[in-house]
Amino acid sequence: MIRRSLTFKLLVAFLSVSLAGTVLVAFLAGRTTTTEFDRFRLERDRTIFSGEVTAFYQSAGSWTGVDDQIRRRPAGDRADRPEPNRAEPPPPGPGQPPPFVLVDQQGQVVIPGLDYRLGQRLSPRDLAGGSPLELNGQVIGTVLSPPALGRDPAEAQYVARIHRALIVATLGATGLALLLAIILARTLTGPLRELTAATQAVAKGHLEQQVPVRTQDELGQLAASFNQMSADLAQANQLRRQMTADIAHELRNPLMVINGYVEGLADGVLQPSAPMFEMMREETQHLQWLVDDLRTLSLADAGELKLNRRPVSPRELLTRVATAHDHLARQQQIELRVEAAANLPDIAVDPDRMTQVLKNLVSNALRYTTAGGHIVLSSQARPNEVRLSVRDNGAGIASEKLAYIFERFYRADEARTQSSGESGLGLAIAKSIVEAHGGTITAESEEGQGTTFIIWLPLQ
Repeated sequence: MIRRSLTFKLLVAFLSVSLAGTVLVAFLAGRTTTTEFDRFRLERDRTIFSGEVTAFYQSAGSWTGVDDQIRRRPAGDRADRPEPNRAEPPPPGPGQPPPFVLVDQQGQVVIPGLDYRLGQRLSPRDLAGGSPLELNGQVIGTVLSPPALGRDPAEAQYVARIHRALIVATLGATGLALLLAIILARTLTGPLRELTAATQAVAKGHLEQQVPVRTQDELGQLAASFNQMSADLAQANQLRRQMTADIAHELRNPLMVINGYVEGLADGVLQPSAPMFEMMREETQHLQWLVDDLRTLSLADAGELKLNRRPVSPRELLTRVATAHDHLARQQQIELRVEAAANLPDIAVDPDRMTQVLKNLVSNALRYTTAGGHIVLSSQARPNEVRLSVRDNGAGIASEKLAYIFERFYRADEARTQSSGESGLGLAIAKSIVEAHGGTITAESEEGQGTTFIIWLPLQ
């Protein structure tokens, strides 16, 4: 199969359409011009003939002898025939039958022609297509015209010149159409060639590709979409690399601790003890938490996070989370309370998953709130959604870090090391679970004044 470029196909398409239109216009123009020219000649000669015979009738008072009179007139060439406003134009030469037929008032042929004989009587139907002759308001006869007149050499040459001019115009229009087709084809395929080169570069791993957006049409929108896609791919690739490095870092620390204890026990350098096994158990537990969190995130990213939804009271959900953290809050001398009306509408959520989200937010609040502080779990209702919030008066988050707190492995406090159950994925998991419920989660914070996490969930 022969491969043709898009430029070639567009060129052929544009040229074919232009050529077809040009040829059609030239054909119609030539045919119309020729037809109108012949019609003009016919009407002109009929007017001249009508003037001649009318002048004869006016002078003779009847049609007697009109045929002989017309034939006996001096010969004249049609090219030299004067316009109808001349008084006595010359008729055809002697013996030449006139191209028109003259019929008197009674329908009798007085000048024969067109297969009509002298003296032949015609019916009204035969006269229907003729041109009546009038003198002083009375019809004195009828002129029957042939379908067309033969052209003399001068007229034939004139028509030929018109046809040659149309052919030259057609060739010129075809050349112009070819030039415009080349320009249009290159204009349309130029951005496509740039996109092709950019996509080939992306396929080879060079993700950060941008193409110029030169127009605001569909090609411009395609280029803009490609640029956005390329930027998103580059960012996603960077995040993937960063996440891989973060996972490796998170796994390395507990593995190094466990491996150190195991090697020490194997070499006899360390003696088994309860504190040692407890440390190894905690590190193993941390690895388990990290693996579980990564699995949850991968399911959420793939849209396969299963949710067992059922109607749940927002107040009961907040109370359950507060009860689970009440003992730890008392130990840290932090007030933990729930502010939610009992008559709030139920929300259709997976209670276990949503409890996981709220527990994560409360755990964060407990970590960053000092003794004497407070944490408030509240809920409010709107016509189509319910608001859940966790507010504390702890250390707060700097404004420049607030936009990144839902990213994976991000910690606003870089000096804080991972504690029990803290993998750096908690807020990322919370965001994924809330969005899987069709809701949104945001954070408002001011450094030194505390932080508020807000969750909006739809009622349906």
